[in-house]
Amino acid sequence: MVPPVPAATPAPVADDVRERDWDGVRLHVVTGKGGTGKTTVAAALALALADHGKRVLLAEVEERQGISQLFDVPQPGYAEARIAAGLDGGDVYSLAVDPKAALMEYLQMFYKLGRAGGLLERFGAIDFATTIAPGVRDVLLTGKVYEAVRRRSGGRPQYDAVVLDAPATGRITRFLDVNSEVAGLARVGPIRKQADSITTLLRSPQTAVHLVTLLEEMPVQETLDGVASLHEVGLPVGGIVLNQVREPILPAGRLATAAKGRLSRAEVVRGLKAARLPHGTADAVTLLHEATEHAQRVLLEQRERAEIDALDRPVYELPARSELIDVGSLYRLAEQLREQGMA
Repeated sequence: MVPPVPAATPAPVADDVRERDWDGVRLHVVTGKGGTGKTTVAAALALALADHGKRVLLAEVEERQGISQLFDVPQPGYAEARIAAGLDGGDVYSLAVDPKAALMEYLQMFYKLGRAGGLLERFGAIDFATTIAPGVRDVLLTGKVYEAVRRRSGGRPQYDAVVLDAPATGRITRFLDVNSEVAGLARVGPIRKQADSITTLLRSPQTAVHLVTLLEEMPVQETLDGVASLHEVGLPVGGIVLNQVREPILPAGRLATAAKGRLSRAEVVRGLKAARLPHGTADAVTLLHEATEHAQRVLLEQRERAEIDALDRPVYELPARSELIDVGSLYRLAEQLREQGMA
């Protein structure tokens, strides 16, 4: 077993200034159970990081075209393309990492295959390596992300930060740790050297793995399991993003009573009358039923929030939204992440 390393630790916060929690982090990996909004959070984080002339790369590895759909731009393919301006004058670029293109790039970089690489693709060797050979696909995907983080232009990093819209939490540890397995198989040569370099970056303070969740039982449990799994192999855990958080409507002192269905019908009728709303028995019963469901949900969310707080990681909240996500929504979410110190 690889000895665990400490979780990524946010920078200290001054008493009078809310500083960025992740200064010094170059690679922000965003994961979460399917349906929690991890792609949306990754996009908002990229916008928040791209300030004052900084260049941020937003990369995806699951071939879902989620980034192009969010920003309403053409799918750039394997080419890196500018897709948005950041909050304060920076630029966000996107990259959809394709395993086949990554393998061709890798073969050319280390083995100078040139036209021979095209022959391999024609005979199906590239498809075999990227779809059948165990682990090769993830090695190529993480390798391309590593290359983007390390790439330099004019004596400085080409990108100030890379945000990776990563696989779901249930697969994230295996995905990020695949190069340590490769290093165990390849004792020498360029494959071993590349695998060691990628593993070093992913376990360093330059990387933070952020987890996105809803305050629901299954996503929270998957988050808890994901954090434990990341710790086990020494990958640095970043912050926890609570998405779609709803504000309680009832006062805290009435939640338990409402959850048990014991609110006073007469009191509800009086309130409806005072508000000049329909106040018949059926109206009151409907409202009482909704109040019970709301209170039960709030109490459940409070229990799940206590589980998240016990992880002792920075926690960020994004509110529930009724509208569909568009570019304007992404900028508002980016502002909220920045206000809370995530970027």
